[in-house]
Amino acid sequence: MMLDRFYPIFDHSDWLRSMLPLGVKLVQMRVKDQPEDVVRAQILVSRDLCRSHGAVLVVNDYWQLAIELGCDWIHLGQEDLEGADLNVIRKAGLKLGVSTHDDDELERVLAMDPDYVALGPVYPTILKKMKWHQQGLPRVTEWKQRVGRIPLVGIGGLSVERAPGVLEAGADIVSAVTDITLNDDPEARVCQWIEVTR
Repeated sequence: MMLDRFYPIFDHSDWLRSMLPLGVKLVQMRVKDQPEDVVRAQILVSRDLCRSHGAVLVVNDYWQLAIELGCDWIHLGQEDLEGADLNVIRKAGLKLGVSTHDDDELERVLAMDPDYVALGPVYPTILKKMKWHQQGLPRVTEWKQRVGRIPLVGIGGLSVERAPGVLEAGADIVSAVTDITLNDDPEARVCQWIEVTR
């Protein structure tokens, strides 16, 4: 299955209510620092919204809940991998995306046969304090050569203006968070994203 080239990440299902009708077809729900019942409720609502709009939902981190609630995709960061049971995840038929930042992480992740690999931050990002400085476009090209047929997601400091360059450098998919969520008109911004990625 081909994933859409535009991959926004949101922290609340309310975002999906306004963004899915605009044509978003691939979205990650990343709920952090909330009690499990809140996370479960968020995933449940997001799952149903995505199904009704024909969109792919990727659940960040909470793989047990994703299995329990019958979701199709999860995304694991490097720190999430420690506690994740990949055998259980695969047995449940979940598709897996994983974050990578350096050579060791990429090697480790490729051995898991992931369904996509994310590389970040391509540009400096305000979202997370990271020990990695920006990876830059040449790294995107190098990563794509190394992952081959596996879809490569470029993430970190991305904007509508930067997206075409990241795709040209070799990314199959571009991901955005704050370029949308901190925008004065997030809906209009998403429409711009859809325009430049399709």
